[in-house]
Amino acid sequence: MTQPPPPAARAQRTLKGPVDYRGTGLHSGKEIRVVLRPAEAGTGVSFVRTDIENHPVVRAQGANMKARQRRTCIQDGRAEVYTCEHLLAALYATGVDNAVVEIDGEEVPGMDGAAAEFLRGIKEAGAVELRATRPVYSVKQPIYVRDGNASLVALPGNGKLTVEYHLDYPAKNGTVGATRQIVNFELSAETFERDIAPARTFVFAHEVEALRAAGLGKGASPQNTLVVGPAGPRENVLRWDDELARHKILDLIGDIANVGFDLDAHVIATRSGHGLNMQLVQRLIEEREREQDQGEAPIDTGLDIREILNLLPHRYPFLLIDRVIELDGFQRAVALKNVTINEPFFQGHWPEQPIMPGVLQLEAMAQLAGVLLLRKLENTGKLAVLWSIDKVKLRGAVVPGDQLRIEVETIRAKPQVGHVRARCKVAGRLVAEAELKFTLVDA
Repeated sequence: MTQPPPPAARAQRTLKGPVDYRGTGLHSGKEIRVVLRPAEAGTGVSFVRTDIENHPVVRAQGANMKARQRRTCIQDGRAEVYTCEHLLAALYATGVDNAVVEIDGEEVPGMDGAAAEFLRGIKEAGAVELRATRPVYSVKQPIYVRDGNASLVALPGNGKLTVEYHLDYPAKNGTVGATRQIVNFELSAETFERDIAPARTFVFAHEVEALRAAGLGKGASPQNTLVVGPAGPRENVLRWDDELARHKILDLIGDIANVGFDLDAHVIATRSGHGLNMQLVQRLIEEREREQDQGEAPIDTGLDIREILNLLPHRYPFLLIDRVIELDGFQRAVALKNVTINEPFFQGHWPEQPIMPGVLQLEAMAQLAGVLLLRKLENTGKLAVLWSIDKVKLRGAVVPGDQLRIEVETIRAKPQVGHVRARCKVAGRLVAEAELKFTLVDA
């Protein structure tokens, strides 16, 4: 069967102005302030921990997702942010791709236990289009993850993201009545606001004591959390008969937001939670990378060899980038290097058992970092001179016939200094990683 053409890429968006939220963390019970601010194209959603020295940044992306009990967590180094799924869902559903989220604690406040209050603030601030396109990934074949009787599958879509959730809690020793709900929505700003955003988080009555003992749920209250007993929710009136399943879709959308692109797929979830959602996000990213590396996925942004030569002073045989296949503003870049037996370094580096030198993998990372940094208008006519290399790990051999995928992400960029995190992969396998610092000097 012929698949429909992929949806056209849209313009990236950010907020017109700041949005200020104050509330209590559902799990920590702490009073937290969150301020959303506009951000440049390609920077994505970044959380800034204003309560920690030097204000470390955590990007909302699949690589930073960590498994935590009953909540989504993103972590980068010493900084983490959790219970961020409802805010991320509101940003993703409204098409706000880039935002700086200043937060003075580790947990996003629970607000109404859903996403309605986050959505209200985002709508009041408004959004503006940016001069860059948003990457789109269309699922071409089933992608699935499973854990016991819980599963998630992403199937080819119809040009948009549709999400179907099968909630099934069997009766359990008189503590839970049998609860079965099925919901299905095509995601849009309108359906999210009307049908998903107001759905509140929930907990079963018999779980409350164990959660409290684990230090969770300190900020939960009848105003933000449904407590479900054998006869159903208590102290609250359901907004829909299937509110529990709708909230599961809300959580799933918030987790999917970490993929970093618009998703064209039909996602079917059965009994899944945050842990399995995280696995699906990482599988979607891996599959998109595989298709890009093999030329099966369209390249949203990138540079051919002529454009690379215009930016870098390197020439054969020391130019170690064949093509840049993805550029996210000045925040991230991905490039490919086809490693062949004809590479000059193989003549002297273990010719009987040719292996690409690790220092040349580091050089490929440095060259791609130079591309990322030198694209800025204020860096025109400058050179990116490597200053330091830290946290180097060489994890696997690269041999003739391999295609090296090089990824670079900006940690910090100032007028005269650049700091990036970089890694190399072969067929999805991590083979090298490092952090690089550069000084930008006049050519």
